[in-house]
Amino acid sequence: MSDWKWEYNPSEEYLTAGLPVGVVAEVERIATEIAALGREAEVAGSRPEGKPGGLRNFPIFGGRGFIQFLAVPRHECVYICTIVWNG
Repeated sequence: MSDWKWEYNPSEEYLTAGLPVGVVAEVERIATEIAALGREAEVAGSRPEGKPGGLRNFPIFGGRGFIQFLAVPRHECVYICTIVWNG
């Protein structure tokens, strides 16, 4: 288990405005699991493939949306930067 945390960036209010409660709960569940990976969060999800770091994509609800996140080792934090919901 990792000591990493996760946060919304820029803010929860900005990123979750207008989203269904279930989508927000799923985003937070996934963010918790990604943060639990610790340094391995740098290669979770997709894009850029085969390379650590950078803004990563992770699908939600079977591809009906995705989150973009940035894993920052020196902060020991996963930052949720974008939530796209096509539901």
